[in-house]
Amino acid sequence: MGLLQPHGRSRGARRKARLNRRRIIIHSLAQARAALAAAAERGVPVTLESAPAAGGYAGPGWWKSLIAAAQAAHPAANVTAVLDCGEEPGSALAALRAGVPRIRFTGAAETRTRLTAIAAHLGAAVEGAVLEENVLDLLDARDPLALSRRFLAKKEEGA
Repeated sequence: MGLLQPHGRSRGARRKARLNRRRIIIHSLAQARAALAAAAERGVPVTLESAPAAGGYAGPGWWKSLIAAAQAAHPAANVTAVLDCGEEPGSALAALRAGVPRIRFTGAAETRTRLTAIAAHLGAAVEGAVLEENVLDLLDARDPLALSRRFLAKKEEGA
């Protein structure tokens, strides 16, 4: 390997860090604030994810506003936000054009490849499908703060 050739070692570390991030699916501003409060309390990074296909029915404007408001309430939280656009390339393109920095697209691999190229040009990222394990969905949570605290504590102990 030459002096100016990339060694690739940092790529594995970044991938491992991304896989170890705690993932919480949110459906409202109150849930986003609760998840970020719990993450800030524990000092752990968290990924807030929208509900499946929310990019289509709620839109990128809603998502960007929700995340900005939640971050303003908890500026110490280390958060990554992912807008799920499902299998809809139009929703994914709209989100990228609106400036959403990270989206999920679960449609055809060829389409995802094209979206990834567009996202890279815009300084954004596209994720594919993820495993359903090790994720907390706050859809029916009566107390999203307490549930987020328990989930993050459990993940922290198991990490």
